[in-house]
This record gives sequence, structure tokens and C-alpha cells, in this order.
Amino acid sequence: MPVRGTTLAMLMLAALLLLLPLRAGAQIARSLAMIKPSVVAIGTFQRTRSPAFKFLATGFAVADGLTIATNAHVVPTTLDSEHFEQLAIAIPAVEGKIEIRSARTKRIDKTHDLAVLEIGGTPLPAARLGGDEPVPEGTEIGFTGFPIGGSLGLTPVSHRGMISAVTPISIPQGNARRLDPRMVRSLAAPFKVYQLDATAYPGNSGSPLYDADSARVVGVINGVFVKGTKENVISEPSGISYAIPVRHLQALLGD
Repeated sequence: MPVRGTTLAMLMLAALLLLLPLRAGAQIARSLAMIKPSVVAIGTFQRTRSPAFKFLATGFAVADGLTIATNAHVVPTTLDSEHFEQLAIAIPAVEGKIEIRSARTKRIDKTHDLAVLEIGGTPLPAARLGGDEPVPEGTEIGFTGFPIGGSLGLTPVSHRGMISAVTPISIPQGNARRLDPRMVRSLAAPFKVYQLDATAYPGNSGSPLYDADSARVVGVINGVFVKGTKENVISEPSGISYAIPVRHLQALLGD
């Protein structure tokens, strides 16, 4: 009897361990289904050019559904007003049709690399934002956006991983020539960001980073660790990405 009891317990434990990945997969699938309708493409629109919509990055609807969050570094500083170029968003294709809406910059926070845009029309499903408390290391996360969007088209793509560290936004460079204005600002006012054990690509900037269990947005993807040159991001991705904690977005929305 003791032997049979031990065998039964081992079988039950093995069955439980087999179910854990299935449950985890089901949870992130539910979270993805909740987040995906909020995700949009950020770009510029000019009717007379081809393509008329020029992709820049990812964004997602928050608050009233007419407010779009993204990164500050992707918002163009100038537009070709002579040819009626305007800031715009593209809503992913429904039955083969992509909806383009004009947008305007509502608020911007260059220090934390965040921007809030405003659009018109019917409100989009708004993503739910997480709380002010930092997310613990080891938390399973997902992010959805348009990696290499200009080449792969406007189909949202999702990635999963975990928060592997909470680290300063910029590590001082040994060579001053590698410092750019955004890095200089972050060094002047350092703050912590999430380092992710997941691969982001050009086009993922502005993607919502969400808790795999609750679907609440906990951050905004804003960069990837580059090995060597920028071209290596695509050919040899480092697998290390970064995201701005959502509390900075909440502060910008509340200003």
C-alpha cells in the first residue's frame, strides 16, 4: 500500500507539472486577446505619396480610447506641411481594410521617452494600466506591436518573456561619440527601467508591455540592446529589451 500511495502521488505531481505550461499558455492567450484590440501603428500620412502611410512605431489606446500612448523618440519633430503630411495612426486590418486616422501630439515627456497622442472617431478599446508599484523580477510578460512594421506589414505580433532585471535607463558609454541627446537626458535624470528576457525589434517601440496573467499594462517598450551596429538588431538580435515602467505614463496622463 505505501508503495502504491507513493506511486499515485508521483503520478499526480507529474500530471500537475504537465498542466502548468498549458495553464500559463492559456493565461497569456487571454491577455493577448484583451490587449490586441488596443494596439495601433504610429506613422505619418500623405495622400499623394506611395505608400500614403509611412510606418514609424507602435502605440496603444488608453484612458478614453481616443488617447494613444507611445514613445517620445518616434514622434516626428517636423512634418511636410507643404504636401499636407500629418501625424496619423493606422488601425490593423479588419476584413482586409486598414483604417487611418489623423492624430496630434497632446503631451510629451522626453525625459522618460513617452508621448500621448489624441485621435478622433469612435473610441478604441482602451488597455488597462497597472499600478504604481514596480513589477517584481521574474514576472511573466508579453508585448504586442509591429516589429519591422515597414517590411512585415501592419499585422500585430506578440512576444513573451519575463522581467529579468530593474536597471538604470542608460549605462554610461566609454566612447562619448556613442552618446545621443536622449541618452544625455537620461543620464542627467536617471531612473529605473525594466530589462526583459525577450527580443524586440525596430517597430516595437511604443508597444504595451503587459502582465501575462492580468493583461494590465506594466510598461512601454522603448529600446533594445544593440550588439555592434544597428543592422545587427535584425540579423543578430541580443534578446535583451527595455521598457519604461507604466507609472511614468500614468503621471503623463494625469498632468
